[in-house]
Amino acid sequence: MQHPSLPVLYSFRRCPYAMRARLALAASGEPCELREVVLKNKPAEMLVASPKGTVPVLVLPDAPVLEQSLDIMLWALRRNDPLRWLEPEVGTLDDMLALIAACDNDFKPQLDRYKYPGRFSELPENACESGSQFLLRLEAMLAAGSGQLFGTRATVADAAVMPFVRQFAMVDSAWFESQPWPQLRSWLAGWTASQLFERAMQKYEPWVSGSAGVAYPPA
Repeated sequence: MQHPSLPVLYSFRRCPYAMRARLALAASGEPCELREVVLKNKPAEMLVASPKGTVPVLVLPDAPVLEQSLDIMLWALRRNDPLRWLEPEVGTLDDMLALIAACDNDFKPQLDRYKYPGRFSELPENACESGSQFLLRLEAMLAAGSGQLFGTRATVADAAVMPFVRQFAMVDSAWFESQPWPQLRSWLAGWTASQLFERAMQKYEPWVSGSAGVAYPPA
């Protein structure tokens, strides 16, 4: 059963929103109980806590439920930020939040149209071109920032944006590798090869109601 003092994180391994939340929780070291969700069979406990039915969801003891991935990231990092993800070398926290908003509000819809062309009337090549404009913006930021989006150190912006760039790259990896964004490719490769990403992407069995979740972040 749930430990009475630990937050409970409902997550789905491949979801980029859940991925960014797990990255921040791992970076902060804030402990929680992770419950891996099967999206076709969402646990009743999660739906009671968050009727919207999407992951991630962080259920806090004696506090409001956090239903948005960015809220979870900021909650964890404001409690503990040993890697200084909220302190960019270049720019401000507001600058980082603005980039994350551009990712979520502008890039993510184009990613969906590119990845799932059957669901939309828009041609996938148009969505690919529109999405590429955001990636070119990231390429310029990485070139100016010496390896990360806001300087030489990773920040909350890198962790929040990376899972969606990763999804875009996976649609047509050969095409992605041929595009004029060498800094972006290097940045993405560095993230996906990192120990932090490996910890955040560990596989867990789906959680069963009445059982204990797993301790997260992993050792």
